[in-house]
Amino acid sequence: MNAHLQPTGSAYFIAKETEKAENHTLSVLVDNEPGVLARVIGLFSGRGYNIESLTVSETEHASHLSRITVVTRGTPHVLEQIKSQLERIVPVHRVVDLTVRAHGMGQERPIERELALIKVAGNGEHRVEALRLGEAFHAKVIDATTGHFVFVITGKSSKIDQFIAIMQPLGLIEVCRTGIAAMNRGPQGM
Repeated sequence: MNAHLQPTGSAYFIAKETEKAENHTLSVLVDNEPGVLARVIGLFSGRGYNIESLTVSETEHASHLSRITVVTRGTPHVLEQIKSQLERIVPVHRVVDLTVRAHGMGQERPIERELALIKVAGNGEHRVEALRLGEAFHAKVIDATTGHFVFVITGKSSKIDQFIAIMQPLGLIEVCRTGIAAMNRGPQGM
């Protein structure tokens, strides 16, 4: 047996060397009951899978269903394992890899958006510049005093990253981000 194909104690050695790790967005429909999120997250941590982003909210109040949106990274083989293992958890109704579905529809990614609250302190020129840039990024001021203000901004994660980087030298104090909410284009639901 070749040395580079020998087991390492991890499931990752099974993946072909030519497979590259990539980010995928998974949507998981679950019962809205105590402990479900812990079980889903426990699956990731117990197997050493990383979560890049996580959002959870009840989406169907009458049916008591919640939607968990998870962005994770792995090779196609590892991502398929994650999906299969999620589907085995009892309160999970459905797991959809939104990234795979988007590719199947000829699109690069599903629609993904994030919300962030960004607090900036500033006086004088820095204050004026921060407000001008906020307007350019379509960020809205939702709280303001003479010494600081709080922006709310929505968009792709890359847009929010860029806005935060620009605010850093202008007096960035604090950032709170929601994580990615995502769905596919077209008339088909999850």
